[in-house]
Amino acid sequence: GLVIDGRNLEHVLHDSLQNIFLELTEKCRAVVCCQATPLQKSVLVRLVRNKLKAMTLAVGDGANDVSMIQVADTGVGISGQEGMQAVMASDFAISQFRHLRKLLLVHGHWCYTRLTNMVLYFFYKNVAYVNLLFWYQFFCGFSGTSMTDYWILILFNLLFTSVPPIIYGILDKDVSAEMLLQLPQLYTM
Repeated sequence: GLVIDGRNLEHVLHDSLQNIFLELTEKCRAVVCCQATPLQKSVLVRLVRNKLKAMTLAVGDGANDVSMIQVADTGVGISGQEGMQAVMASDFAISQFRHLRKLLLVHGHWCYTRLTNMVLYFFYKNVAYVNLLFWYQFFCGFSGTSMTDYWILILFNLLFTSVPPIIYGILDKDVSAEMLLQLPQLYTM
């Protein structure tokens, strides 16, 4: 691991040392920055995000972490003694740091699989409807005649765009939470 004091971080974030610092951090399992200012935190996250083209996750518990949380791809706020500013600026909120493991490994995995399946579902739902309209045009001689009334189209989209995602979002769990916590390697899938 690598530990950097906030007073030294200002020198490391200078343009001439950024690439050397990034090469060093890529070789470390963890990088901890102590006593960093809010601006330094956000600059560091932006540097890693832009130069390494990496997905970033920022975790914070106070007002001094807000800029870092907003710069990161995903922000997690911990509600606690320092107030609710980090929670209000974050994408996800947890009550204690120990819940971060379950948030990432379990809910992150489930959310990713649900979103990918929903994208496919909406794609095929629209393909089915457009395909139906396409073949109907052969029947009516490409006159542009509408096959359905507008209220039927609205009902179709309302029904097939709201109900299946709700049911799928509640019930779909491809792997149990216990298994996901025991095998963190499943997250990389």
